[in-house]
Amino acid sequence: MTKVNVIQPGTIEAPPGDIPFLLLPERNTFQARASRLRALAEGHALADYLRFLAALARAQHESLSLFRRVLLPEAQELERCREHGMPPLGTRGWVRDPVWREALRGILTELEAGTLPEAGRATAARLKDTDDASLERVAETLLAGDYDETLDRAAIPFIGAALQAYWLHLVTTLGAGAFGRLETPHLCPACGSAPMVSVVSVGASDHGLRYLTCPLCSMQWHAVRIKCVFCDTTKGIAYYGIEGGSAAVKAESCEACQGYLKILYMENDPNMDALADDVASIALDVLMADSGITRRGTNFFLF
Repeated sequence: MTKVNVIQPGTIEAPPGDIPFLLLPERNTFQARASRLRALAEGHALADYLRFLAALARAQHESLSLFRRVLLPEAQELERCREHGMPPLGTRGWVRDPVWREALRGILTELEAGTLPEAGRATAARLKDTDDASLERVAETLLAGDYDETLDRAAIPFIGAALQAYWLHLVTTLGAGAFGRLETPHLCPACGSAPMVSVVSVGASDHGLRYLTCPLCSMQWHAVRIKCVFCDTTKGIAYYGIEGGSAAVKAESCEACQGYLKILYMENDPNMDALADDVASIALDVLMADSGITRRGTNFFLF
């Protein structure tokens, strides 16, 4: 592993006043992710797992057709949340529509018709037979971040996938105007989740700017670069990469937090997908863990 550089205080970017604060995910997010995962699988040590995730992403896209009449926050509630800096679709406050469980079972059926490995088929069959109350308890535990030994790790990718499809439907239906800045700026303005990774954009209006990416709803929101996302310090920020590896993925570490969040540079690879490239760069996570630096970004597919 190589430490790329250490940034001295006082060199952070000044956030422009006219940039888009939020980048809303597209309805074809899962289709694009499936394509990226298939491309990343070629010659990769985790090729089989990446191809499984590609099939899972395709099933997520198909599940979006199930969300026809889903309860949404009323205009007054959205205004209240914007006024007080709260996420209107918060994982601990928003009451989930039962249709997410229908999406889960649809995803499982879609995958069973493909080439799931034996272990995956066993997990899928078990989940299809699980009662609704138990599924809700697992979802509640997962969304709360309680990853203790009682959580069925094999079930996380499937349940996480269904929850992602549900929340992506919510945010794309409401639109970016429904959401405002939160009192805790590193949390997702839509659902209140902590970021999975950050991405340096190459868009016409936001080139070179950093956006945090939500692991649940895929919303992206602006964050100043060269500054710890979690404790706001500009001191002791360092960047790590794998020697001879991709220049498009680095680990941004904070000396004060002793943690890191990956940062993806789209200018080095404009085809990157935040979730897919996070999984594909797991070797960097292993090396950071060996160095005693803790990962801060959550990814349902890296358990």
